[in-house]
Amino acid sequence: MENILIISFCTILIILLSFVFKLNIKKIKKIGEDKELDNLVEKFPDNVEVCKSILKMLGNRSTKIKVTDNNEKISSFYFVLTDTILIANIKKTYTRIQTIAHECIHSVQDKTLLFFNYIFSNIYLIYFYTILILIILRKINNVNIYLFILSILSLVYCLVRNFLETDAMTKAKYLAKEYLEENNITDKANIDRLINKYDELNKMGIKSVNYILFAKCMIRIIISYISVMIVTIF
Repeated sequence: MENILIISFCTILIILLSFVFKLNIKKIKKIGEDKELDNLVEKFPDNVEVCKSILKMLGNRSTKIKVTDNNEKISSFYFVLTDTILIANIKKTYTRIQTIAHECIHSVQDKTLLFFNYIFSNIYLIYFYTILILIILRKINNVNIYLFILSILSLVYCLVRNFLETDAMTKAKYLAKEYLEENNITDKANIDRLINKYDELNKMGIKSVNYILFAKCMIRIIISYISVMIVTIF
């Protein structure tokens, strides 16, 4: 009965917060599609040059830059262990300036927090999969303690990730605008159009990222408790 209550509570939270945060993935994707702006930004400097310029603006001359052209599905990200920004194949999308600015901001965030996030995230995921396997194999006796620890780990994971992502997403728009203005990439009217579009995207995107990270944590907890119920029944 306790397991059912916890599963129900987590499920209700996921559903309730999807309405509170007004999650609308289709609308976000629609905002991110603008052929006119895509054609405009495609004429801007290439991704590596943009990234180098923004890093220089941030006073960062050490971070390495790598690009990939063979898989458009690969996300752009900053890898703290090698101090490298990987830029995906985003040449033909107007969001690329803000995306690159976002990753550049990650590169200058507090390194202690970045390393903690990387290490803790891996520990958290390993712990989740490990206890899931142990539950299925019936190798855990007092399972509630392990699931309580999972809940605490989920909370810390969500707190740290959400801070890093919200910080980068909030600042990226302003950094992108500063880059465009300082380098005279285009006229003021086009810059205003781009920044307004970034602002529109961020208003929904920041809430969505925070919600999705939280929902994933809740889903892992739900999966763990469902596994306990299944093992108990059979």
